Amino acid sequence: MPRDHRPAKSVRVLLAEDQGMMRGALALLLGLEEDIEVVAQVARGDAIVGSALETRPDVALLDIELPGRSGLDAAADLREQCPDCRVLILTTFGRPGYLRRAMEAGAAGFLVKDGPVEDLAEAVRRVLRGETVIDPALAAAALSAGPSPLTARECDVLKASVDGATVSDIAGTLHLSESTVRNYLSSAIGKTGTRNRMEAMREARQQGWL
Repeated sequence: MPRDHRPAKSVRVLLAEDQGMMRGALALLLGLEEDIEVVAQVARGDAIVGSALETRPDVALLDIELPGRSGLDAAADLREQCPDCRVLILTTFGRPGYLRRAMEAGAAGFLVKDGPVEDLAEAVRRVLRGETVIDPALAAAALSAGPSPLTARECDVLKASVDGATVSDIAGTLHLSESTVRNYLSSAIGKTGTRNRMEAMREARQQGWL
């Protein structure tokens, strides 16, 4: 629909998605809705807040796994710096831990990408009305899974374990002693029921705890 035929109060949407084809398709499909206007598109998590401050969207539609900064961290930033902007998480990864973290970050909704665009458009409208919109199957899974057993420091140590980092590397990155790093790693391995830190990291990512 031509821009000048839109309602005077269209819902202004910021779209954050690192895959160009997906971002373009979502923007096109949402733009076909008479009452929705995509006013900003970004490919990096660290560009979300700046773009939101510039364009003042009503709803930010965020992927989780973005370069620069995760959509979950950006959601928390938006809550502080753009409190009038409602956040809707849209992700390929329907992990229970992600849902809990999204809600803690102040997100108003959480959907997976395999749903129809009509449902997404309606979710945008609903969160703007002040409702909370959560994929029903994911909500049930999150309740069943319970909260993350890992502490913030255990998560930090697991995140720092990527790419074959040694205990010494992790200690230097996090400004901890090597013995402290080993203790955190041992605790994380025990809590995830795995055999080593790489398995622990994979399990924590699979659950959405990292």
